[in-house]
Amino acid sequence: MVALSLFPITACTGGAATPGAPAAPPSSSPTGTPTPTPTPTPAASYKPADASGRAQNVPVPELPETAKAETKEGLEAFARYWFQLLSYGYETGELAQFEEMTSPDCEPCTKAKSVIKAWHAEGRWLIGGKITTPTVSTEFVPDAAATYQVVVQAQQTPLTYMRQDASVARSDPQPDDTGNLLLVTFSGRKWTVLNVGRIVG
Repeated sequence: MVALSLFPITACTGGAATPGAPAAPPSSSPTGTPTPTPTPTPAASYKPADASGRAQNVPVPELPETAKAETKEGLEAFARYWFQLLSYGYETGELAQFEEMTSPDCEPCTKAKSVIKAWHAEGRWLIGGKITTPTVSTEFVPDAAATYQVVVQAQQTPLTYMRQDASVARSDPQPDDTGNLLLVTFSGRKWTVLNVGRIVG
């Protein structure tokens, strides 16, 4: 399984003027000093992790409205979002949203979370590990337990494990580009990943 198997202005129109009405005299009031327009603060730019330190200003994944519905499109959108959360975790060590969308009984997920948390503690960090999902598909047919299956092609960049002193603990090559099978359920008006595994053969 890719990624998880690596680790144990509104316009206003005025009314029409009355024909033949005299124009209003110009105002004799002094013109006020225009209020300066504040300069917008530029958004901090994203910087991936490198040998000098952790990733900075990593965009936080947002749950699409589509992913909130128990539909085929909603399930596929959720699966993409779930992998975005995992990717965000590898870059930042933050897993709160990922954990909220994942069953605690998902063993591969628990292993991945343990590694991510360990390598974002005590000054350590990870380089790489970003995940993309080129294809996501589902037949959207629940089983007797109301569990859906989603096939996801997930790609992850190589990972480098950095110690607190900026030395390299180890590097992992880019994983094979294989398929992943997600088991997902919809309950309490939200999706939850129950398990995930690699598609073999």
